[in-house]
Amino acid sequence: MNPENLTWPKVAPAEFVLLGITDRWDLRVTLFVIFLPIYLVSLLGNLGMVLLIRVDARLHTPMYFFLANLSLLDACYSSAISPKMLVDLLLSHATIPYTACALQMFVFAGLVDAECCLLAAMAYDRYIAIGNPLLYTTAMSRRLCLVLLGASGLGGAISASVHTTFTFCLSFCHSREINSYFCDIPPLLAISCSDTSVNELLLFTVCGFIQMATVLAIAVSYGFIAGAVIHMRSSKGRRRAASTCGSHFTAVAMLYGTLIFMYLRPSSNYVLDTDKMASVFYTLVIPALNPLIYSLRNKEVKEALGRTWRQLGCPGWGPQ
Repeated sequence: MNPENLTWPKVAPAEFVLLGITDRWDLRVTLFVIFLPIYLVSLLGNLGMVLLIRVDARLHTPMYFFLANLSLLDACYSSAISPKMLVDLLLSHATIPYTACALQMFVFAGLVDAECCLLAAMAYDRYIAIGNPLLYTTAMSRRLCLVLLGASGLGGAISASVHTTFTFCLSFCHSREINSYFCDIPPLLAISCSDTSVNELLLFTVCGFIQMATVLAIAVSYGFIAGAVIHMRSSKGRRRAASTCGSHFTAVAMLYGTLIFMYLRPSSNYVLDTDKMASVFYTLVIPALNPLIYSLRNKEVKEALGRTWRQLGCPGWGPQ
């Protein structure tokens, strides 16, 4: 009988083996020493941004409402991956239970897709702030901000549910070794003995729809922003617009560039050993860079940080 004609029964291993980033012990120790401070910067920076926006009344605006939630998403999705990755770097044999693998995929995929939607909402917020500054607080009401935030979370949850459900309906009888340091979709499809054509189509369609739709929303918003900036008479206003939009655009470019490279390719183009380094960038590095980007390029955040620091009894620090 031709093996291609066999219908495999669903096989669910008790656990998967995570091959990690490298099998060289000396390199794994080096990576641990490098990645640990990056993760701590990410966690402390993002949670610090959330707390700063919460305690400083001058930052209680729609722009910083979205920024606080972006920082919270970064802290959460990095924490869904990084702590286990750091522990596994020091283990000779890293495993993850089947159900924990499914949960990790669901949480990570949902938070990343929610962040894409949230970045689109932030672009719309910047368009309203720059294009209609007098109507900004009215147009970007608290209700609208909550609706946009809820829609972002719902979009991420639906996408994650689709990917996780269809991925873990597959059989894994060829191998239980995942050539990655976390439960990502492409390396799981690579070890399945089932037909993965539907999964690949869903990956391309669902991820493609979310990323292309949000990219289009961001591009349209920036088109209107560019038109508004051109008609500004004040050079100070142009610099202010460039400063706030520059931080957002940098965050968008880093995240979308990596996600498009990772997920919007034919499966035949996946090179899992190479893709692991790209995965490290968007699971560990981007969440650490975002709070630095938004704080170093944002005068209001730096001033708020200075005020908060002085209130804590350190009057010699920060802008006066």
